[in-house]
Parts: sequence; structure tokens; C-alpha cells
Amino acid sequence: MNSTPNNESDLENNREDTEGLGLRIRYRRKKRVWTLDQLADASGVSRAGISRIERGETVPSTTTLSRIAEALGVTFAELMPVHSDEEVVLLKTSEQPVFVDENGFVRRCIAPVLPSRGLDWVHNTLPPSETTGTFYPHVSGVEEYVYVLEGMLEVCLGKSKRELRAGESLYYRAQVSRQFTAVGQSSCQYLMIINSQR
Repeated sequence: MNSTPNNESDLENNREDTEGLGLRIRYRRKKRVWTLDQLADASGVSRAGISRIERGETVPSTTTLSRIAEALGVTFAELMPVHSDEEVVLLKTSEQPVFVDENGFVRRCIAPVLPSRGLDWVHNTLPPSETTGTFYPHVSGVEEYVYVLEGMLEVCLGKSKRELRAGESLYYRAQVSRQFTAVGQSSCQYLMIINSQR
């Protein structure tokens, strides 16, 4: 199973996602009547970094984007393109936003973002021994579900750790810091559902 961008259509879609992402972050910031400095203070991301992201000049890492989303009071998926709230939505591979960190961590959003829903569904791939970095705690009421497809995953929730093998799943309330690491010599692929329907 390969979740990295694997054709020209995926890569072009990724470029469009990057530009659109910056505009959506800027819109959310302006909606709160925040300056770049205020968002930087709230997220822990530098003012210059946020400015480059808003202009579409750089692709934020997954943890950086999550910090910005949390500061703005939205989910990761709510910064993605919004789909119409219909009963049936086909999300083709080329339409799924994909983010690739410098260490090879790939995050593919595989669920449509619907206005009346608060559900993110993400396919993640971590190279051997790599980590996602630390995610800030979510606001109260957000839950996460993890299911390992391949490899072994170490999940660090605050000060506690769990190891999941292929076929195993984990549920938790996400009001703690989280970090995910591929254990061993194999890459790890896992699905995550983030439920923020609070």
C-alpha cells in the first residue's frame, strides 16, 4: 500500500493544496481578527514561518500545521478544501490532500471535509524508526482512534506509551500531547480517525 504522491496529478494537486492551505489559514486568522504575531504566540510557530505558509511558499510539517489548527480552534481537516454536504461523496486518490514531512512522514486525508461533520480520517505512513514529532493536546471532547495496517507503532500519550502491532487498534481522549513512532526496521502504516463532533 503506497500513500505517497505517485503521479503528476497527485503532485500538481499537492501544489494546489499548498497554495489553498495558506489562503485558508489566512482566512481563519483574519476571521479571528488576529495578527500574524497573535497567531504565532498562540501556536508556537514563528511569525515568519506562518507568513511563508500563508503565501504558499512553504509546506508546513504535520506538527506545525496541527499547532496552527489547534491555535485557530479548528481541526487539521478543516484547513483542507471543503466538499458539499451531500449523502454520497466520491473522493478520488488525486483529490486527497497529501502532506509529506522532511523525514518522510506522509499524511493523506482520505475523508471529505463536510460542513456539518467533525470527523477527520487520515492514512499515515512513517519510515522505519521515524517519528511524527509531538502534537499539542486537543481541546476537550476530541477523541482519536488508531488502527495499524502494517509494521509496529509506538504511541506516546503524555507520559504513557503503548505499542501497537498490525491489526491492533487504540482509542483515547486526545487532551494530552501525542507522538507516534515507527518501531523497528520496517515502515508503519496506520489509519487515524479524529472525532471532534463536540
